[in-house]
Amino acid sequence: MFNKILAAIDASECSKQVFETALSLAKLNNAELMLLHVISPLDEGYPTLIFPGAADVYPSLYEEAIESYKQQWQEFEQQGLDILRSLASQARELGVTVEFRQPTGDPGKNICNIARSWEAGLIVVGRRGHKGLSELLLGSVSNYVLHHAPCSVLTLQGIAGTSTESDRADAQVVGATR
Repeated sequence: MFNKILAAIDASECSKQVFETALSLAKLNNAELMLLHVISPLDEGYPTLIFPGAADVYPSLYEEAIESYKQQWQEFEQQGLDILRSLASQARELGVTVEFRQPTGDPGKNICNIARSWEAGLIVVGRRGHKGLSELLLGSVSNYVLHHAPCSVLTLQGIAGTSTESDRADAQVVGATR
C-alpha cells in the first residue's frame, strides 16, 4: 500500500508514538522509512545568540558570545542527530530500510518538500493539540502538512503539555491521498 513512509520526529512525547506507528507501518508494508527532524527556532532548547552590548565596546565579550553560541548550536544539532541515529538503528534491527535527515527551517514546509522530492506515500506526524491563541502564535505543523502534503497524512493526537497512555494511543487518520 505505502512504499515510502516519512515520520516527522521532534522532541515531543508524541514523537515516540509517531516513530512506533511509522515503523510498524513500514514493516507491515515492506516500505522504506525516512526519519525527519527539522530544526526550528521554535524548538525547546534552540540556542539563542545574545549580544552583550555593542561589539565595538566589548569585542572580547562579543567573541565569547559567538563561541558560546557555536558550541550550543553544535550540541543542539548533535542531540537531534543522536536521536535519529538511535531510531534508525532500531528500525534496521527489525529489517526496515531507513534513512534520516535533519534540515533547519520551517518544519511544515520542510516536511512537505522532502516528502515530495523523496516521493513519500505517507507522512506520519504528531499533533500536540494546541488550540486558539497558542495555535495562532506557535502555528500548527500538522495543520500545514495536512493542507500541503503531496500524499496521505496520518496524524497522531497528543495533548499540549501533557499526555497519557490513552491519549498517545488515540490515533486518527486525518488526511487522505490527494
